[in-house]
Amino acid sequence: MPHSISLITTIATALGLALIFGFLCARLKMPALVGYLLAGIAIGPATPGFVGDIALAQQLAEIGVMLLMFGVGLHFSLDDLLSVRRIALPGAIVQIAFATAAGAGLALLWGWPLASAVVFGLCLSVASTVVLLRALERRGLLESVNGRIAVGWLVVEDLVMVLVLVLLPPIAATLGQTEAAATPSEPVWLTLVSTLGRVALFIALMLVVGRRVFPWVLWQVARTGSQELFTLCVVAAAVGIAYGSAEAFGVSFALGAFFSGMVLRGSALSHRAAQESLPLRDAFAVLFFVSVGMLFDPRVLVEAPLHVAATIAIIIVVKSVAAFALVLAMRYPLNTALTVSASLAQIGEFSFILASLGVALNVLPAQGQSLVLAGALISIALNSLVFRAAQAMQGWIHTSPALTRKFERSDDPLSELPASVDQSLLRRQVVLVGFGRVGRRIARALSADGIPYVVADQNRDIVEALRERGIPAVSGDATEPGVLIQAHIAHAGMLVIATSDSVGVRRMVEIARTLNPGVRTVVRTHSEEEARLLAGEKIDRVFLGEEELASNMIRHVVDTIREDQAREREGAVPPLR
Repeated sequence: MPHSISLITTIATALGLALIFGFLCARLKMPALVGYLLAGIAIGPATPGFVGDIALAQQLAEIGVMLLMFGVGLHFSLDDLLSVRRIALPGAIVQIAFATAAGAGLALLWGWPLASAVVFGLCLSVASTVVLLRALERRGLLESVNGRIAVGWLVVEDLVMVLVLVLLPPIAATLGQTEAAATPSEPVWLTLVSTLGRVALFIALMLVVGRRVFPWVLWQVARTGSQELFTLCVVAAAVGIAYGSAEAFGVSFALGAFFSGMVLRGSALSHRAAQESLPLRDAFAVLFFVSVGMLFDPRVLVEAPLHVAATIAIIIVVKSVAAFALVLAMRYPLNTALTVSASLAQIGEFSFILASLGVALNVLPAQGQSLVLAGALISIALNSLVFRAAQAMQGWIHTSPALTRKFERSDDPLSELPASVDQSLLRRQVVLVGFGRVGRRIARALSADGIPYVVADQNRDIVEALRERGIPAVSGDATEPGVLIQAHIAHAGMLVIATSDSVGVRRMVEIARTLNPGVRTVVRTHSEEEARLLAGEKIDRVFLGEEELASNMIRHVVDTIREDQAREREGAVPPLR
C-alpha cells in the first residue's frame, strides 16, 4: 500500500466483528454489547491474529462518547438538571467517597501503597457514560424522573473526576513518594481553586452565551435547506464544542458535549438535531465497547481470579448497595433507588483514563490497571442482568406487605397528603401522575377551569414546591399502592398518567381500578406499539404523541381552509387565480 490505512482497517474490522458477535449474542438472548466486547477482545493485542490500532480505537470511542452525551443534552434541560440537584449532588459525592474507601481498603489488604489504593478505589467509583445512557434508553427511562436523577448523578460524577484528573499529578508526590510524581510547582489548594474556576467559567459561558449563539447558528444553517449542512452543523457543534471546552477549560469531552447539547435544546430544531445525530451515535457507541474489549487481557482472570472477583464485587455489589441506601435515606421511592443503583453498577471510560494516568505517574501498578479493565468489561456485560435483578427485587418486595410498608416510607411527611387539604377537593378530583413538561400543562389547564387535582410525583423538590403554592401533592412512586391511596384515588374521577415512564403504567392502572373500579384512565405514550398494548389494558384513552400532533395540525389546516372558503363565498376574500 502506498499509504497507511490503519484507521480504515481498524474501523472495518471492528464494525464487522461487532456485527457478527453482536448478532450471535442477540440470537442467544444476550445483550448485543457483550458481542461488541468480544469483538474487541478478538482484535486486541492479548489474542492471536489481527491486532487493531488501540490508540485510534480509543479516539473513535471518545467521539462516540461526545455524540452520545450531546444527544442526552438535547433532551435534558437546565431545569431538569436543577430539579434533581438535591439528590444527585450529595448522592454522587457520598457514593464516590464510599466506593473509593471500599476499593482502597481492598487494595491495602493486598499490600499496596496508600497512593495506589486511593487511585484504584477512585477508578471503581465512577460509572460509564455510554453504558448508563444505553441502559436507560433501552428501557425507556431516559426522560423519566429516575432517568433524570441517574443522568444528574452521572454529571456530578464527571465533574468530580475532572477535578481528580487535574489534581492527581500534584498530589501524586505527597501520596506516592515516587520519582515519576515530581514535586508540584504550585500548592494543591491553588490548583483546586484554578480548576473549579475554569469549570465554573465554562458552565457560565455555555448557559449565558451558548444558549443564545448556538441555537441561532443552527437556525441559520437550517434556513439554507441543505440536510447535509444541517447534519454537519450538528456534528461539528457536538465534537467541536467538546474539544474546545476540554482544551480551553480542562473539562472532559463528555461534559463539554453534554452542555453543548443542553444549550442547543433551546432551539426549535433540537428534535431534528437529535434525530440527525442518532446513526452516528449508535455507530461510535459500538466502537466504544470494541475499544474496551481491545484493552482487556484475559490472562488476569487466570493469574488473579480472587482479585478480579473482589473488584467486581465492589463495582456491582458495594456501589449498588451504597447508592440504594443513599437514595432511600434521602426519602426517594424504592423504584428510584433500584434504578439508580442498577445504573451505577459498572465502570467505564473515566476509570480507564484515571487508571492510565495512575500508571504513567507510577502510583498505580500494572496489575491495578488490568483489574480495572477486567472489572469494567465484566460489569458492563452483566449490567443488563443487574437491571433484571433490580426489577425482580422490586416485584418480590411488593409481594410482602411488611417490606412494602417499610419501603413506602410512612415516616416521610411528603409521602402523605397534609390533613389541612380541603376535603371537597378530594372527591371527583383528577389524580395527575407526573409533573414534567406535559403534566405542568395539564395542571395549568385544570387550574384555569377550576377542576380540583392531586399531583403524585417521585421528585421531592417538585412536591415541596407544589405544596408551597397550595396545590395538593404527594411524593412517591405511583406503582406503590400507598402513593395512589394518599392521592385519594378511591374517590377520584380520573387518573391521568403524564409521566414518560411506560414501564409502570399497567400497575398504576391496576391499582387504581382495584381501589376505584369506576375511575377513568388517561395515558400518554411515544410508541405505536406501546399504544396498542396499552389499549388492550382497558384504558379509557391513550394519547400517542405523534398522532395527537398530526390530529391538531390536520384540525388547524382543515378549519383554516374551510374558513377561507366560506369567506371567499361571501366575497370577503378575492378568489385565487
